[in-house]
Amino acid sequence: MVPLKLPQDAAAPLEVLCLGAHADDIEIGCGGTLLQLLSARANVKVVWVVFSSAGAREAEARTSASLFLERARQKNVSPMKFRDGFFPCQGERIKECFEELKQALCPDPDLIFTHCREDRHQDHRAISDLTWNTWRRNLVLEYEIPKYDGDLGHPNLFVPLTKDTCERKIRYILDAFQTESNKAWMSEDTFWAMLRLRGVECAARDRYAEAFHCRKLTLGTGAAAWGGHSLDTGSG
Repeated sequence: MVPLKLPQDAAAPLEVLCLGAHADDIEIGCGGTLLQLLSARANVKVVWVVFSSAGAREAEARTSASLFLERARQKNVSPMKFRDGFFPCQGERIKECFEELKQALCPDPDLIFTHCREDRHQDHRAISDLTWNTWRRNLVLEYEIPKYDGDLGHPNLFVPLTKDTCERKIRYILDAFQTESNKAWMSEDTFWAMLRLRGVECAARDRYAEAFHCRKLTLGTGAAAWGGHSLDTGSG
C-alpha cells in the first residue's frame, strides 16, 4: 500500500481543526491519530471544538482534551452548549458559530477532522455538513463513531497506529468520560475491536489503525491546486 504523507519537515507548522458534536466524539473518532501526530511533530496547533458539552460533560471534555493535546505546541479548546439531539433545529445558530470560528480562530487549517456525512446521528450529520459548507478548500477527514445504529461504512483512508498509542487512546477515553460509562459502546473491547478491524483492512504492521472517509484530495505532482490542500506521496 502506497502512503500519502504530510510534509516531511516535522518542524514545519501544522494547523489541525477538530470538530465534534459531543464530548468524546473527537477522541473516539481520531484520538489515536492525534496522539501519534503530536508525538511525531513538534509544531502543531490544534483548535478543538465540542458543540454539545453541558454540565459535567464540559469538565470531561476539557480533561480529555488536555490529555490528548498534551504535546500540542498551541491549543484552543472550545466546549459549547448546544442542546444534544437537536442540532438540525439549531442549524442557524450553529452555522453562525462555524463562521465565527473560521474568521477568528481557524481560517485556513491544514487538516480538519469531522464527523462522517453518512452518520445516522442527526447531530453528527449536521456538523459534517457545516464543516464542508464552511471550509470548501481544505483537507477534510471524516471519522467514524461506533453506535447502536450500525452505520459503519467503507472508509478509504487509514492511519496505522502503534499498540502503545491505542492503549493511551482507550485509557484516556475511559478515564475521562465517567458519565458515559453505562453506555454499551463505551467499553474497552469496542474500541479495540474497531482499531483491530481497521488494522486488518490496511495491513497495518502493528495490527491497529483508525480509518477515515476522504472525499476530496489533491495529489502533489508539482502543479498547485487553486486554494487547495494536498498530501505528499511517499514510498513504502
